[in-house]
Amino acid sequence: MRIGHGYDVHRLVECRDLVLGGVTIPFEKGLLGHSDADVLLHAVMDALLGAAGFGDIGKLFPDTDDAYKGISSMLLLEKVASALREEGYSVGNVDVTMIAQKPKLRPYIPQMEENIARVLQVSPDRINVKATTEEHLGFTGDGSGMSCHAVCILE
Repeated sequence: MRIGHGYDVHRLVECRDLVLGGVTIPFEKGLLGHSDADVLLHAVMDALLGAAGFGDIGKLFPDTDDAYKGISSMLLLEKVASALREEGYSVGNVDVTMIAQKPKLRPYIPQMEENIARVLQVSPDRINVKATTEEHLGFTGDGSGMSCHAVCILE
C-alpha cells in the first residue's frame, strides 16, 4: 500500500471556463493555466503520481509543452491512470478537499466523483470530494484563486 498527497492552486480570471473534476461549472470566472486548469484533477493526479513514485504532473505534462495547451485534465488523468495500471497499481481510494469561496460546489460533486471513478476504473464510493471555504481569508477567501488537496491510497 502506498499513500500520496497532491496540492494545486490556480488564479481565477475572467474569460475562462471554470472546470473542476471534469465538470464545467457556470461562474463569472475560470482558472488560469496552461491546460484547462482543473485544479481539482491536478491535485488528484499529483497524489496518484506521488504515491507511485512517478513525480508530478509538471514532470509528465510540462507547461512548456504546447501539446498540453488547453488540454482537458480528464485526458491527462486517463494517461496517469493508464501508467498506474501498467505498473500494476490499483486505486484504493481518493479523498479530495476543494477550497473555494464561491461558487457553491455541492451540486456538482456527484458528477466530479463519477468522472474520477470512471477514469480510475473504481467504484464511485472510493472517490470522495468535498468543498470548503476559508471564511474570506487569504487568496481563496478573497476570490483571487482556488486550491485543492487530494490524498490517495494505491494498492
